[in-house]
Amino acid sequence: MLPFIRSDLSQLTAYTPHPEQASSALGGTPATVVATEDTVPLKVAIDRVDTNENPYDLPEQLKEKLGRTYLETIEANRYPDGEYGALKQAIAQYVNESASLANPILPTQISVGNGSDELIRSVLIATCLGSEGAILVANPTFSMYGILAQTLGIPVVNISRHETDFAIDLESAQKALESTHNPAIRVLFVVHPNSPTANSLTPSELDWLRSLPEEILVVIDEAYFEFSQTSVVQELEKRPNWLIFRTFSKAFRLAAHRVGYAIAHPELIATLEKVRLPYNLPSFSQAAAQIALAHRHELLEVIPSILAERDRLLAAFQDIPQLQVWESSANFIYVRPRVMSLAQVAHQLKSEGTSIRQTGGGLRISIGTPEENSRTLTRLKAVLTN
Repeated sequence: MLPFIRSDLSQLTAYTPHPEQASSALGGTPATVVATEDTVPLKVAIDRVDTNENPYDLPEQLKEKLGRTYLETIEANRYPDGEYGALKQAIAQYVNESASLANPILPTQISVGNGSDELIRSVLIATCLGSEGAILVANPTFSMYGILAQTLGIPVVNISRHETDFAIDLESAQKALESTHNPAIRVLFVVHPNSPTANSLTPSELDWLRSLPEEILVVIDEAYFEFSQTSVVQELEKRPNWLIFRTFSKAFRLAAHRVGYAIAHPELIATLEKVRLPYNLPSFSQAAAQIALAHRHELLEVIPSILAERDRLLAAFQDIPQLQVWESSANFIYVRPRVMSLAQVAHQLKSEGTSIRQTGGGLRISIGTPEENSRTLTRLKAVLTN
């Protein structure tokens, strides 16, 4: 290891979103690859149901509109709008509309980031850096909370979830808060619904979060809000120690553009603005997000069909005796095989052309197109029963 690199980083592993995926150079449909020691031989073009993306690309007319925006209004030699005023105004309008808030969210309560990952990092810098705090996470959950904290040298306190429904073990969580010192826990991260397990926060979990002192920041990641239609944004007005993350990568079909946003008390947002990098969101990504919001009703009209496909897959999975299945409030399903290892199932599915995610002690299967879902079901049955 090079002598000038922090010694603790040698223990970390870089995040790998697609460990075995072979993609075309331009990001199109991955091509079939020749097998080597480190790859899986693919029989067909791969179905990518491993990253919880929306299976539908932007409509052609919106892509054309975005292209015209680039040609007609974006100066490639100029830095992006670093204030994000128009985008924040559009986001606030959408949040207010979707929640029917009596006291509307203001643009001063919005911060935007290059994906939610950047916002997570900004929160950690603003709260825990310099041995000022630790974070609490309930596993299995989104791995980037812990990964980003570790890269900053911030302690991570891990607790478990109940196996029956993956609700947080609140007794363990409370004990962790009371017993963790030097530094104490300053931030708690939860996903609503949780990834990879797809369960929404329960009334008991929400009551516990409400009971936490104002010295602890509660981060509630609503990346899958449009699929669950469950939000706590209406509570922000009376809870200055709560912060909500959302993203354009899932329901809004803009994963390629990496746009996330945070909603919180104006003072907390002002602090996040202090620590974010300047010009952190490219002009093209800003334009894509604004176009998506302007056409939100068109883009979000596929949500009911995605949820119907989820329920179809869920019912079919529950009829497979070799599979343990949990209910879902998101655009993915969490399962565990009873007869094979996780790695075996994931590997064999990949060899047949379906890429799923092995994570958190189970398999997370995103909802794709009806055709992709039918292939996933057929292939999974074959793998588990042969």
